[in-house]
Amino acid sequence: MSIEQVDTVDFVSIDEKSGEALLTISDHLAWDENEGTHLELLQDKLNAYVRFIENGELLRKFPQVEGKFVVIDLVSKFDLSDRAELLIRRASKAIRNAGFRLQHRVHGWN
Repeated sequence: MSIEQVDTVDFVSIDEKSGEALLTISDHLAWDENEGTHLELLQDKLNAYVRFIENGELLRKFPQVEGKFVVIDLVSKFDLSDRAELLIRRASKAIRNAGFRLQHRVHGWN
């Protein structure tokens, strides 16, 4: 699963150190090609994750996360473009206002 499957949650796990529920988005796409399409995919994927949390589907499918703080964990292969960073800042604020957190990290896997 990846960012290209916008209606699918890629991974759900519980962080052993923090105890947080991590909903991971796997983004393997580069930003130097089709940036506009990539931004749309990322926005659609983030919206799908928020819906998954807010409509209760997360707890129905993964009852073990009940009571855990929820973090949308964007893991990308490449550093974000300037426009993607702006999207992440705006999305982070909206997601924080909804009671969750968005984090981003780069994992340069091959």
